[in-house]
Amino acid sequence: MPGTATSSVPPTTLDNPAGGALGLIFTTLPAILRLTCGLVGAAVALSVQTPPVEPALLLPGVAALTGWSIWYAHRALRHGIGPNLVAGDVAVTALTCLFIPVLVAPGVLPGEGSWIAVLASTTVINTQATAPARWSIPAGLLVVATYVTGAQAAGNPTEARAHAATLLMQTLCTAMMAGVMRRRIGRADRAFVEHQLLTRESLVARAARDAERQQNRDLHDTVLGTLTMVGLGAVPGPSAAFRERCAADLRTLVALTDVSPVAGDGPVPLDGRLRTVVNRLPELPVHLALESYAVPAGVADAISESAYAALSNVVRHAPGAQVTLGMSRDAVGVVVEVADDGPGFDPATVPPHRYGLRESIRGRMAAIGGRADVHSAPGAGTRIRLEWPGVG
Repeated sequence: MPGTATSSVPPTTLDNPAGGALGLIFTTLPAILRLTCGLVGAAVALSVQTPPVEPALLLPGVAALTGWSIWYAHRALRHGIGPNLVAGDVAVTALTCLFIPVLVAPGVLPGEGSWIAVLASTTVINTQATAPARWSIPAGLLVVATYVTGAQAAGNPTEARAHAATLLMQTLCTAMMAGVMRRRIGRADRAFVEHQLLTRESLVARAARDAERQQNRDLHDTVLGTLTMVGLGAVPGPSAAFRERCAADLRTLVALTDVSPVAGDGPVPLDGRLRTVVNRLPELPVHLALESYAVPAGVADAISESAYAALSNVVRHAPGAQVTLGMSRDAVGVVVEVADDGPGFDPATVPPHRYGLRESIRGRMAAIGGRADVHSAPGAGTRIRLEWPGVG
């Protein structure tokens, strides 16, 4: 944040974008102002050398001031304006003001137009813009005092009073404007940081909810689905297929506790994933009509698990039905359909607390930017259409 007596150009970061921009302005403009006024002031100073101006003091003085202006600008633009640079600028200006009697011709001094008057004004303005008020205002008053002292020593009390008033106004007005800008910018950055924190918290909470919902889907489609089959009597007795299903459910539960790095999301053949899904349900004869397409692994996981949930519903609610699992590509993208000629149902009558269609199918597809449509009616079978628009 500009105005601190500490360091260089504040970076424009996500934590203080407005403060970083203001810091850049409050560094660049003072550097340009000091360099411009230093070079112009040097030319003006050398153009008027009438007595009592002493060239033996004027020439090295102007050379030193010009060198300082160049160094100030270089240092400010490369490293920012720190307290040492501010203090050095005030000290150089104050010392120069004390030598007004031998550096400025009497005819030039009145009217606040001498090159030292411009030097003093530049310094008090730059100081207010680059240092906090507790330091910049006393520094401005020091420049005012030394200018009054020098002008009085040169025998021009009128100029001393007139430009002293100008320097005081420049000090106070610049300090007030800089203070207001810093406070406003500080409030804006604090509001931005608070917004960032709220956004991060929201994203973390959403990620946690998504992870919980994914685990619930996996549990619903494995352990809970298997238990439902047992409760409905779909498993008449000892069965190798049932043992394999339980083993697959156990592998899913183990995977839920796996915190190892996630595998890459490269393209995988979706038709292969769907064939694996059918193999997980050996008790269900399925007619396959699958074309070959590759999709990202995460998409393949979501679509295949949604298809598995749909096929599991057939096992539970429509045993003995003829089932078709198809995959194709149309103008929408990849389309996977699970159709059966079972008793069907009215989707509008499904209670809201039922998890299967809502999360295991529609929720999964929505998570990858796809959609799921369920078409069914009592006595007319069921067709579930899964669409993912990621293939052109």
